Amino acid sequence: MTEPGTAARRARAIRLHRALHAVWDTPPGWARLGAVNHSIVGRRFMLTALFFFVAAGLLAMLLRTQLALPLNDVLGPGAYAQVVTLHGTVMMFLFAIPFIEGMALYLLPKLLGARDLAFPRLSAFGYWCYLIGGSVVLGSIAFGAAPDGGWFMYTPLSSKPYSPGIGADVWLLGITFVEVSAIAAAVEITVTILKVRAPGMSLGRMPIMAWYLLVTALMILGGFPPLILGSVLLEVERAFGWPFFSPEKGGDPLLWQHLFWLFGHPEVYIIFLPAAGAISTILPVFARRPIVGYAWVVSAVVALGFLSFGLWVHHMFATGLPRLSLAFFSAASLLVAVPTGVQVFAWLATLAKGRPVLTLPMLYILGFFFVFVAGGLTGVMVAIVPFDEQVHDTHFVVAHLHYVLIGGFVLPILGAIYYWLPQISGRMPVFGLGKTAFWLIFAGFNITFLVMHWTGLLGMPRRVFTYEAGLGWHAPNLISSVGAFVLTMGFALVALDLFLQLRHGRSFRRDPWNAGTLEWAMPTPPASYAFASLPHVASRDPLHDDPTLPQCLAAGEGYLGRVREGRMETLVVSMVDAKPEQILVLPNQDRGPLWTALSLAVFFGALLASLYWLAPVGLVLTLVFAWRWAASGAMRADPPPEDAGRGVVLPLHVAAARPPTWWAMPFLLLADAILFSSLAFGVVFLAAFAPGWPAPSPPDLPGVAALVCAAALVGAGSAGVGAGWANRRAGIARGVARDACLAVAAVASTVALGALARLALGLAPTSHAHHAVVGALLAYVALHATVGLILSAFCLRLSLGGAISALRRSPVEIAAMWQLYTAATGLVALVLALLAPEALRPPEVVR
Repeated sequence: MTEPGTAARRARAIRLHRALHAVWDTPPGWARLGAVNHSIVGRRFMLTALFFFVAAGLLAMLLRTQLALPLNDVLGPGAYAQVVTLHGTVMMFLFAIPFIEGMALYLLPKLLGARDLAFPRLSAFGYWCYLIGGSVVLGSIAFGAAPDGGWFMYTPLSSKPYSPGIGADVWLLGITFVEVSAIAAAVEITVTILKVRAPGMSLGRMPIMAWYLLVTALMILGGFPPLILGSVLLEVERAFGWPFFSPEKGGDPLLWQHLFWLFGHPEVYIIFLPAAGAISTILPVFARRPIVGYAWVVSAVVALGFLSFGLWVHHMFATGLPRLSLAFFSAASLLVAVPTGVQVFAWLATLAKGRPVLTLPMLYILGFFFVFVAGGLTGVMVAIVPFDEQVHDTHFVVAHLHYVLIGGFVLPILGAIYYWLPQISGRMPVFGLGKTAFWLIFAGFNITFLVMHWTGLLGMPRRVFTYEAGLGWHAPNLISSVGAFVLTMGFALVALDLFLQLRHGRSFRRDPWNAGTLEWAMPTPPASYAFASLPHVASRDPLHDDPTLPQCLAAGEGYLGRVREGRMETLVVSMVDAKPEQILVLPNQDRGPLWTALSLAVFFGALLASLYWLAPVGLVLTLVFAWRWAASGAMRADPPPEDAGRGVVLPLHVAAARPPTWWAMPFLLLADAILFSSLAFGVVFLAAFAPGWPAPSPPDLPGVAALVCAAALVGAGSAGVGAGWANRRAGIARGVARDACLAVAAVASTVALGALARLALGLAPTSHAHHAVVGALLAYVALHATVGLILSAFCLRLSLGGAISALRRSPVEIAAMWQLYTAATGLVALVLALLAPEALRPPEVVR
């Protein structure tokens, strides 16, 4: 980059800042409800998650107060069950994962050298879903309607006969609503990392934090669908009597455990990996050298993501599964220590080869090493089947879980907060409270949970609300309760320290830690547009290579160094080598995400209140707002390519073959395919192992209707592909052919829905699980055929309005992908529905 005079560069930077600020800034007041800027949405996620963390901590204090003495009466058995359920639910679903999402949404554009995320409105929609769903779940305790079946909601305890109130429904519907937010954030994070980076930032040059967040997002797409499916099936059982988990009607409670832990064990690593990414980012800064074994660490993170999905039975060793399968999962549980060890040794080698500086963030990282390694050792212990059978469902498991999650998440995240808070606030800490808070947290945590291992080895079960004197449990429980209050004092001191830093911390100009990553290449606190112009990256530590880079970018000497037509812009690059491909035009303030989330809340609220007539109203409203949202960026003419700076001319994303919206669809379909695979697994599992199969009177599914449905699904998929093929070729005749194919796809989807309705007439889903799972398969196909119909109609509407052409073709391509996927999964679902259960059931089942 050129080196002009300092005064001229400063004047140019000020003019550019004013122009960008006028376009990007979100005004105060009611306009903030329409904020979609990644910094605002990310901060909202993190602050809301911290509020839920405080609520969960207060619930934990109630638990420890109740257990401090034998026969204590602070909480009765019902209240204790509600508090322990909400404590675990809030910590796992409403604090840990949303905080990760918020941190990723805030940091990623800054780390990647972009101005915003790929889909800012999707992030805002996810936040509103999270806020509404989380508030309903936590607020239920104020009305005595909180769930009380544990944070894992095992059946049959959570089934209607044993949980007759709405507490379980609050959990199932509220957490499913929150998981919509998680899936939205995962798609956002994945596409942003892969496509919205600074030019030159190849996959091998990405900040290592981006690799951790990418694997985490892909794990969310793979781990959350089984729980979403399980929650839907259990809610349908509770509301309508479809017996998926009732053994007296052909169901099996173990199916819930399988679906839950297909989510539950990957979730541990979903929580751990971003915290480990923070360590891999922060530790090299204070060790004063790059991380040792970058490629090895990345490989270990990817391996850990894959291995985590093969460990779900790790939590089911005591359910009576065959010994051979227990041996396999025990070995897999031990194997996962290898990639974890690779990361730990890379961190230690970085410290050994560097010149470490003991800052407050480093203090939390060193505390992490001690606590997490101890938790890992107890994890190896419970991976051994004979030992696990002895300590299963005791306080030993509670202690292990907290050692892994507090050590593996909270301590590194506190270090990350102290590391990145100056970037957010522009202020450094001035008081010495942070170190005192660390030692209170470290001591209080170990007093609380190290002793809890002892309580578990003495045989104290988890989730019991009281205990008799003379069992030897009194002293360790009292010590644990004292430690919990010390731990709480530490967290309160952290809150005070952060407040004082935000209000009275000393200001600094830029990069107080001498880091090399791009989030420190901007003034602090950062402007709404992040970068005045976008850099060209040639290494993993751009600021170390070019200390003048911040001044060059501020003066507009990078890409997109000017404002055109009041647009908000960033770049889209190729996935592997980060060559510039498109100019992404981003949306400004928009309340569409808020209205869409509120409409979806009407649907979930109607289900919770059993107002089933109102639920379709919520769905229709959601569809209306989503339709308007999707159509808002349409253009009526092909825009010409534009100058992106540095001699590069690029098309706008709406005129590109594969804009970010196109890339979002494969990852959304990946999550959908895992949900469908979980449903297919459930069908096979029940048919093979559930008691009472086959059904006394199997479903009556007419073959003609099934053939018509299959033909219609194939026809819709073929017509979708035909529409895309015709659209890629210019000319009026091709446009007519495109519209005809879209119309055929819509008609074929309608025919498929009619055939599915005919098939459903032969079901009695409340009579037996066989009828229920066939009904679930048909409902899955019907839902996707309906979405295919809507997408085809949407594309046809855009086409007739002139908003689709050979260049502006992504809506048609996206609809074609959906129709093809619906055809493929629909055919498999029809085969599963028609397959006789005798073909799946072994001659003799040994449980």
